[in-house]
Order: sequence, then structure tokens, then C-alpha cells
Amino acid sequence: MKSFLIEEIKLIGVLALQGNFQSHLEILNQLGKTSKEIKFSKELDQIEGLIIPGGESTTIYNLLNREKNFAREIKSFSRSFPILGTCAGLILMSKIEDDKIVKSLNILDVLVERNAYGRQINSFSASIQLKNDSFDERLIQGSFIRAPKIISYGEDTEPFAFFQNEVVGIKSGKHIGITFHPEIFQETFIHEICFS
Repeated sequence: MKSFLIEEIKLIGVLALQGNFQSHLEILNQLGKTSKEIKFSKELDQIEGLIIPGGESTTIYNLLNREKNFAREIKSFSRSFPILGTCAGLILMSKIEDDKIVKSLNILDVLVERNAYGRQINSFSASIQLKNDSFDERLIQGSFIRAPKIISYGEDTEPFAFFQNEVVGIKSGKHIGITFHPEIFQETFIHEICFS
């Protein structure tokens, strides 16, 4: 099994159109990583890694499409550089079928169901098990806020995060997608394995 770790990335961008992007910038700062907000497609040329944060997937999708080709430029960026998608970020990176509101970027070979845990009032926090041959097994805290569920994933997609025997985090090549928010608890490990 290949290691999660990749060559160290110099500058990491956080998509800053809507959602909890500030917490990701704080996590990167804690890790000593240089980071910047990304609001326009031309800024993708300046970075070597990207975080698509949680928020409202419909709103982020609509804001992406206010600039012609922004979504296509992120898809192109993904061919060379790692992307971490949390919650709404995972939704946008996935292969969504039959959704008339959000058209995904189709970066990850994973199908998700949006808002599968219920409405905002049904949000909760929990311990999440991280397990993979590339690192020691551990528990981290995360929040599920109108979170998606992973319905299925492709053969080259590797599950590594679990909640109550359900897959809540996957890795595919250089990319990671998770259904929950670790940044709310200042959990840094997933950012480390994606961008270290």
C-alpha cells in the first residue's frame, strides 16, 4: 500500500467563497504551512494544494459558476495537485448522480448522498476512527453538520476514516474527501496526511 505522505507542499490554498474556510487557514497556520484564500481561478496558479471547505454545497457551486471556467480550472488543478474536501467539499468533488441543483467536479470516484444525517438541528459531534497501513490507528473528533454519506466508492479509492462502521473518509490518489469537520476541534492529522 502506498504511503499517504507526499512531497511537502509550499503553498496551500483554501477556497474562500463561502463556508468554514477560516478554520482551515488556522489549522494550516498551526502546522506551519503557508496558505492563502482562493477566490478567483487565476489564483490556482500560485498554489500546490487546495482545500474545499464545508459550507453549503449549492451556494459554493453557484459562486464557482459566477466566474466562467472556475470549476473547470479546479478540475484541471486536481490532475497535478492534492485537494482535501470536507463535507460540502466532498460533495463537490464526488460523482453526484441525478442532482438538479449541484453539478459535481467529478474528481473522486465516490457517490454521496447530500444531507444524509438530517437537517442542521440534527448535527452532532463524534469520535472518528482513522485506520490505514500508512499510519498508527487513532481516534479524532469531528462534527457532522448536514453531512453527506458515502454510498459507494471505486476500486482505486481507499477508505481510512470510520464512524459506527460507516466509511466517512476516503483517499483516492493524492486527494482526500471526508464527510465531517475535523477543523472545528482543531484536529490537524488529516491536513497533515494530505499536505505533508
